[in-house]
Order: sequence, then C-alpha cells, then structure tokens
Amino acid sequence: MLEQVIGAGLIVLALGDMFATTLYARIVMGPASELLSRAIWWTFHRVAGLAPHALRDLIFSFCGPIVISALVLAWAVLLTVGSALMIHPALGTGVVASHGPTPADFVTAMYAGGGSIAVVKASDFAPTTDAFRILFLINSLLGLSLISLALTYLVQVYSALQRRNTIARRIDALTGHTGDAAELVAGLGPQGHFGTGYTSLSSTADGLGAITEAHHFYPAMFYFRFREEVYSVSRFSQVSLDGVSLIKSGLRDADFVWFKESAAVAQLWAAALVLLRTLTDHYLPGKAGDSAAPPDAATAARWRRRYAQALGRLREAGIHTIEDEQAGAENYVALRTEWDRYIRILSPALNFRSIEVDPATSDPDAVEQRPDFRSRLHSAG
Repeated sequence: MLEQVIGAGLIVLALGDMFATTLYARIVMGPASELLSRAIWWTFHRVAGLAPHALRDLIFSFCGPIVISALVLAWAVLLTVGSALMIHPALGTGVVASHGPTPADFVTAMYAGGGSIAVVKASDFAPTTDAFRILFLINSLLGLSLISLALTYLVQVYSALQRRNTIARRIDALTGHTGDAAELVAGLGPQGHFGTGYTSLSSTADGLGAITEAHHFYPAMFYFRFREEVYSVSRFSQVSLDGVSLIKSGLRDADFVWFKESAAVAQLWAAALVLLRTLTDHYLPGKAGDSAAPPDAATAARWRRRYAQALGRLREAGIHTIEDEQAGAENYVALRTEWDRYIRILSPALNFRSIEVDPATSDPDAVEQRPDFRSRLHSAG
C-alpha cells in the first residue's frame, strides 16, 4: 500500500509540475522543474567559469536546450517510476504477462509502467482487474498529454526566443552595432528630427513589452544564453534604459519636451525595467535589494564621463543638448541608479562581462576613437 501511495504521489507531482511549467502563464515552474533547471544552470555556470574564455560562450550555449530536454525527460521518468510503484505489488495478480509466467521484480514493473504510458507499445503486460485497467487507460492518456504538451511547449519557447533575438538584433542595429545607447538616440533624431525615430522607438518598445510577457509564459527562456552578446537580455535592456536616461537628462527641454514626455519613451523604460526586475527577483532573489543605493564616487565619476561622451555624440548628430550639463549629469546618475544594479547582477549570472553588455561605459577610450557621427552622411554600415 505504501509503495502504491508513493507511486500515486509521483504521478500527481509530474502532473502538477507539467501544469505549472507549461500551462500556468506566470514566471513560475513546477517544483521539480525549478529545482532541476537551477541545478543545470548552476552546473553550467560553474563549468563555464572554469573553462578557458574561448570555450565559455560555447559551453553555456548548451544550457537552455539541455534544460528543456531534461524537463521533458524528468516528467517521463516521474510518470514511469510512479506507474511502476503502483504496478509492482500487483505483478502476477492485477497485472500479468501476456505470455508465460509474470516476473515480480521492479525492473519488470518499470517496463510495464513505461509501456502503459507509451503511445505505441507492445502488449507484453495486461491488467486483469478494473482498477488496473483504469490505471493503464489513465497512463495512456497521460503519455499522450506529455508528448502533446512537450511538443507544444518546445515550439512556443523557440518561437518566443526567435522574437527575443529579433528585438535584440533590432536594438543592436539601432546602435550601429556598438551597443552604445548614445548612437541609438543620435540615430533616432539626426539634426534634431525625432519624428520618424519616434515611430521606430514606439515599435521597439512594443516588441520589448512582448518579450517581457514571453518570459512570464515560458520561464525556461531565461536559461537560453546565445554565444553572441547582442542577444543578451542584459545588453538590449541596458541599451534601452540608458537610451531613455540620455533622452530624459541630455536633450534640451525647449526643443524636445514632446519627445521626452512621449508614451513611446515611457513605454520603453517601463518594459525594459520590468523585464530586468522580473528576471532578477525570480532567478536571483534578494540580490538587488529593496531600494537603489547611490553609487560610490568612482562609479558616479565613470557614469558622468559616459554622460559627457554621449552628449558630445548627440551634438555631433546636430541634436541640441541640455544647457546645464552638470544638472543633466546629476539627473543621468539618478536615473541610472534605478536600473544599473539589475544589469550588474544579471549579466554575470549568464557569464557575460560588463564590456560585452555595456561597452560604452566599460571602455570610454574606444568611444572617443569612433569616427565623427557626420561620417554617416556619405557612408553606410
């Protein structure tokens, strides 16, 4: 009786885990899936951290696919072991072999249990009581449901990842493939004309909001870490939030008040910040803290240098910047304080370095060596 109760519990655990992971549309997984996913992620994080830098990206790129495969395998194993535990005490009575004597070992019970949940199977064992006939019928339905849910979940996850990568590529292209939000803002409004750029920014904000919801529906997306840094959630979120920070603190109010107060700018800020908070709070709980602590003197100085360089880039593009640059720098530091800690926490969790996520702040000398923005007038790319 105890063996069968444990078996029933494992089947219920598998069903609940499948429901929470694939059907419950919030950023949660079932308890077994959550534990297994985090264990695989931790293992990859440790192994990639010890590996040579050239192999780090390659190693971690397998984390997401292995997590998805492990989840499906875990559900199948739970159903199989649970069925085996329920069948084992009844071998030879409630469940018998179709030909010859019925073995009573647990391996045979596993084989009979696995066969009962398989969609296509040989009838090596047959139930002889109504209770086990119902069990075999339920198991066959569960097996069919497992395959259907797994395939559907797999397709939806990869579709959501494709959309996430599309947004990442779009934001990277808007920065001129530099990862610098100043290039994004300058490209949106060359010579101070943000009319067309507003439409592009609004579309990007819509896409970023959709990506935030995709992570709620398919939390396994977090574990997919692509080799190219442009696909990093930290990177395209950082570019989005840094871009809004520069718009709010760097553009001259008299010329661009309509743009600074626009819904597209507010939406881009909200979508990127919610995405970072959601991922950090769920996967790295407690690390971000309850409030934004002010940066230390060295960090604040680095941010102010980044701000000054960004304003210089905007002026090269013919955009009127704020007249009181010192007040603008203080505003930029205050805005950046609201989101920078999420980037610093989330980036190393997927083995990205700061220079890969925020190259403009991490390597200001490289920013100064870029060609003048006006060189775009007679060149492309």
